[in-house]
Amino acid sequence: MRVRLNLLLDCPPDAAWEAVHSPAVFQAVSGPITTAQSLEADGFPDRWADTEHRVRLRMLGLLPMGTQLIALRDETRADGTRIVHDEGGPLTGAMSIVSLWHHRMAISPDPAAPDSRTRFRDALDVGAGVLTPVVWFGFWVFWQLRAQQLRRLAPGWAVQFGPATSAGGRS
Repeated sequence: MRVRLNLLLDCPPDAAWEAVHSPAVFQAVSGPITTAQSLEADGFPDRWADTEHRVRLRMLGLLPMGTQLIALRDETRADGTRIVHDEGGPLTGAMSIVSLWHHRMAISPDPAAPDSRTRFRDALDVGAGVLTPVVWFGFWVFWQLRAQQLRRLAPGWAVQFGPATSAGGRS
């Protein structure tokens, strides 16, 4: 089943692109429902590129949910839409009932304001056998809270991820 968001964010597309590569943004839009701790020796990097990263997840900072692999791959389509694919997924713990995981975040300019607003499409294909409807509903609720955080944080991304602070890697 698929969970989707289709949002207009108040930030330039390049800033949104950098934000979806930021472990700090990942943590901010996941909270306060979910907290993530890096399981890698060097902790979270400043910026994710085409890479894999293991995290330990907790609900409300207390209840262990298990570990998850974040496996990112970037794609740029012919129309200029940039997409981050996360093809990792849950590894251990309660979340390991999820057997299908493909998360995509697509970034494109808003045609009405291409330099200052971003069309952000966020889709998660998730499956858990007979428990898929229950799992889908949980992620749907989480995605609605995520949407609120994305809208709240996006206006600051132009400064936070502007050309002077970018780690590069723009497509």
